[in-house]
Amino acid sequence: MEAPSIDQRADLSARSSAGIALGADEEPFSEKYLAANAIVFEGDQHAVVRRLDLQTPGPSELVIDVEWSGISTGTEKLLWSGAMPPFPGMGYPLVPGYEAVGRVVRSDGHKDIIGQRVFAPGANCYKDARGLFGASASRIVVPAERAVVIDFEEPKEAVLLALAATAYHAIAGGAAPDLIIGHGVLGRLLARITMALGENPPNVWEIDPERADSDGYPVIEPEYDGRNDYGAIYDVSGDATILDELITHLRPRGEIVLAGFYASRPSFAFPPAFMKEVRLRVAAEWTRDDLNAVLGLVKSGALSLSGLITHTSDAAHAEIAYAKAFEDSSCLKMVLDWGDAHDAV
Repeated sequence: MEAPSIDQRADLSARSSAGIALGADEEPFSEKYLAANAIVFEGDQHAVVRRLDLQTPGPSELVIDVEWSGISTGTEKLLWSGAMPPFPGMGYPLVPGYEAVGRVVRSDGHKDIIGQRVFAPGANCYKDARGLFGASASRIVVPAERAVVIDFEEPKEAVLLALAATAYHAIAGGAAPDLIIGHGVLGRLLARITMALGENPPNVWEIDPERADSDGYPVIEPEYDGRNDYGAIYDVSGDATILDELITHLRPRGEIVLAGFYASRPSFAFPPAFMKEVRLRVAAEWTRDDLNAVLGLVKSGALSLSGLITHTSDAAHAEIAYAKAFEDSSCLKMVLDWGDAHDAV
């Protein structure tokens, strides 16, 4: 399935059903559209909500009123704590987040989709803060080609599209996993997508009893796994010290895929890796093709995103929400609700 891009849309005039009252012939953007309440990190383990001015949208950009944004417990936790290693675009203050779902409220060049609900994987639109990745705000400005129109029965679940595309991108780069390390949201999506593609259910390692629930595949503690013939091991644990252990469970010429993110330098002992001719692959950022593929799996019913969002918080309580997302293992995915934040801008 090809995800419909903004420019490819033939008939997207659902403005009245969306309840958007803006007229297509209104004056260009007024100042009230150029500010947002946003999550701001300073790298000191705090998340504050701050009013930020937005950059003036260009004719090919969309102004989106965000309904929900997701909290990432991987890269976003590193940004929150200040532990993120040097990375392009880094610097504080910054607005985090790469998972936003909301309604298009203005666009000079794409008036036909005003009122449509879209997914946006981030924004870099703030005058006085960096946008890495910039989606956690009540209003964002993004290039039209970065957004994708969605039609989900449970629209809040669309915040998971970035992680699902990340998982698909990792699998598309080689053999599907027969062992996954870590049973958070990304690990679960790797397992679900593996089975949605018709592959055998993978084993999953998890040491936290809170996350040991199964969903059609075995979830086991590493100490009880005696196999040493895995062909493809996908690590999403974020543990940079785990490679030596994984190598012992790999078959000769097997592959280890680093599908998460690491704050410290991953390393391993060379002799065991040499003897097994281990292959190491890093899975990086997803592409639009990966997102299209995920949308196709969801539409066909082969992939479900249900049950992965465990907590939702009003964005005004961001400080509490971020602490829970990062410190409570029962919280698989925390989503911020921006519904009450628009009137306060």
